[in-house]
Parts: sequence; structure tokens; C-alpha cells
Amino acid sequence: MGRLGRLTVNKKIIKTPALLPVINPHLQIITPAEMRNMGVEALITNAYIFYQSDQYRDIVKEKGLHDLLDFDGAIMTDSGSFQLSVYGDVAITNTETLSYQRDIGSDIWVPLDIPTSPAADRATAERELEVTMERLREAREVFGDDAPIAAPVQGGIFTDLREQAGKEIAEMGFSFCPVGAVVPLMESYRYRDLLRVVMASKKTLSPASCVHLFGAGHPAMFAFAVALGCDIFDSAAYALYAKEGRYLTAHGSYRLSELSDLPCACSVCRSHTADEIKSSDDKERLLALHNLHATLAEISRIRLAVTDGTLWELVDERCRSHPQLLAAYREMLNHTETLEQHDRATKRRFFYRGDESCRRTEVLCYQEKLSRLRLGKNVIVVMGGERADGYDTVLRFKPPFGPYPQELAETFPIGQSEIPPWDESMVRQGCRGIRMLAESHKESRVTVACFRHWAAFVRDELPGIEVLADED
Repeated sequence: MGRLGRLTVNKKIIKTPALLPVINPHLQIITPAEMRNMGVEALITNAYIFYQSDQYRDIVKEKGLHDLLDFDGAIMTDSGSFQLSVYGDVAITNTETLSYQRDIGSDIWVPLDIPTSPAADRATAERELEVTMERLREAREVFGDDAPIAAPVQGGIFTDLREQAGKEIAEMGFSFCPVGAVVPLMESYRYRDLLRVVMASKKTLSPASCVHLFGAGHPAMFAFAVALGCDIFDSAAYALYAKEGRYLTAHGSYRLSELSDLPCACSVCRSHTADEIKSSDDKERLLALHNLHATLAEISRIRLAVTDGTLWELVDERCRSHPQLLAAYREMLNHTETLEQHDRATKRRFFYRGDESCRRTEVLCYQEKLSRLRLGKNVIVVMGGERADGYDTVLRFKPPFGPYPQELAETFPIGQSEIPPWDESMVRQGCRGIRMLAESHKESRVTVACFRHWAAFVRDELPGIEVLADED
């Protein structure tokens, strides 16, 4: 479900997928102006921090958020819900925080939603979701339909509650929809639960909604989240990891103390050695700059993968950076039928990378289209050997897709797929294509010819279909 988009807020246009770095006005290790020079189009800050600050509360209303932060891109403000989730209470109401966000010139306002902990029971999740939905209704009534208000999708880990929330939010007409309260899932590597929560939230939201995954900041999981249909990410990870002496990459993170070389091409890593950063008085800032460069580079890499049609390959690669991320990727493949509805039919290439590739959307899409083929009465699928005489229709075979006519040999996915020597997983999936072909063409008699060493395996996969064996 990965896609490229454009989010327009107050005449400012943000290309998505996009990262919104978190800015704390009291702790600006990288300034917003520097971020703008790095290509950042939007950022997020916390209105409640400004509201509680003697230093900033009034001056930000006088100068406006953009002038105060010296940033001409889009600025989103959180409401205080994060502090609510951490401390249990905040000294501000829903309408007060929204009014304050309006008054300081925020481009996207967030109501005071209730972030339900993944540990919460169902009764708590239902009660807190109702409070969130009531505050969204209040926001609409007080500020009108045109106010740039985000509508967080809550519901804890209960997928039906997330679906319910998404449906109500869509009916109210909200178009910017963060998936909330997922940071604890990511912090504890519960990526399978994250998958379920995001899929449930997306199921009932409008397809035109911009979906923001709240608090997602590690580049290793961005490709996975984009494949699920997330458009916006925000995080202070670039700074928090730097504070802990950690070096971010798209494949995971490292302790700076463990690095002898810097595997990155950003300006920081090309102008410093690992030892120089370790001994620098400016170590935290240098690490933060690298971390932000690495994070932004991954966003650009994902955009390119979406354009090229190679997001699946990128997801496959990135999800092997952590066992729990790989487990979530494999579970994502159980949702291929849903994902395939949103995927495009034609791409540049397909790389086979093992069993997971057999369940990708491109395979399902191709096999579902086999019913469109026009076949004669007697059909042979040649998996190996040269038995082709005496048949009305001759089809070739390419796993994991299955049978194909010669006319499609150079089209996607048959011609633009890189397939290694056959293994049982890909042949089994290809045989599924033969079964689908036979089932959709009852008037045709389908026969399969294959090399002898595959004959027994193919017969087991294709009961009721004649399999002829030729010498290897």
C-alpha cells in the first residue's frame, strides 16, 4: 500500500512519505533552519511545552510559531497527549489546547486525545476511545470543518476498536489521521501488533487520508510502515539516540563506541572519522546531524522504491535487521489479498528472495489474471522438456507465477523477474497458478510436461491433472 502523495497545509506542500523531526524549543540540538537546509519540509513540536513555558508561552503568540522557530515549512503541533500518556494528567482542556495551537500559527493541530496503553484492558480502551471521539466531535463543532485538525485513531491493541474509530473519523470528514499510542509497541519490538493496529486503522479510513504513524523514528522500520500505507512519520530519535551515543542506519543502530569506521556518505561521516567524533566536545550534535541525515536518506530511498516498483525488495531487506521485524513482515504476507487491491499491476522488476517472495502481491495479481487467457480445448503447460506437439495451446512456466503464453514472455512480471534455480516453494506457488488456470477454464483439458526429477512433486501439487515426465 506504499504510495507517493502530496499533503497541502496552508498552501505549503509536503511530499509524502515524509519525516517530521521533533523540535523541543528548550533543546534545539539541530535548529529548524538547519533542518530546512537539509530538505526538511515539515516538523512537529509540542504546543503544551510552549503553553507551560514562562519563556515561550506569550512570545510565541506574539511572533508566531514560524518566526520564533525560523522555519518557513509546515509545522504540526501536538496537544499535550504525550505528557498525558506519561504523567496521567495535563493542565489544559481540549478546546484550550486547540485554541492555543490556532493562536500560535500551527499548520496542523492535534486535539487532546487519549493514548491508550497497549496494556489496557478492553473496558479501558473503549472508555478512552469514547473520550477521544467526543473530543474530535467537540473540535469540529467549535472550530468548524475547515480547521486543520488531525484526528488520531485510538483503540489500544483491539483491532475492532481501531476499525470503529477509523470509520467514525472518516464519516466526520477528517483527512489527516495519525495512528496513535503505538510508541510502546515499537519500543518493545511488538511489530506484529503494530501491523495489526495499522491495518485495522487503514481498513475504514478514507483512502485519501494522510496517515501519520505517531512516534515512528527509526529508519529500519520505515519501509515496512510505508508498505502498510503510512505516509508521515515523526520522532525525536535522531536526537535521543545521539544523546545515548547511538549511530542510526537503515539496517539498525550501533554504539558509537563500537565503530571503527563510519558506513555513511553524509557530510558528517565524510568529514570526520569515528575516533574524531568519539573524542569531540560536539559529539552529541555530530551524531544527531548524522542520525537525521540517515533518516532523511531512507525516506528518499523509499520514495524511489515506490516509484521504481521495488518497495517489496526494500521491505524484505530492511525487515531482516531485527527478528521481530522479520516476523511482522512474514505476517504482513498473510494480508496479501488486501495489499494487492492497492498495489499496481506493472512494475520494473521482481527479485525472488525466497519463500516470502511467493506470497507477494505481484504473484497473486498475476495468477488472478490467468482466467483472462483464451485457451484451446487441449492445453499443455511446459515446465521442462519439449512435449508441445498435438496441443491447441502451449504455455510455458515460470515460478512462482505459473503458466504464461509466449506473447507475455517479455512483459511484467514474466520478463522482468529475476528467478534463481527452482526450489520447492516457488514451484509449489507456480503450481497454484496452474490449478487456477484449470479451474477457470473448465472447457479445456490441461496437461503438464516437466522434467522427471520434478514429476512426483508436481503430481502431488496438481491432483487430477495429467503430468508427463521427460528426461532431465
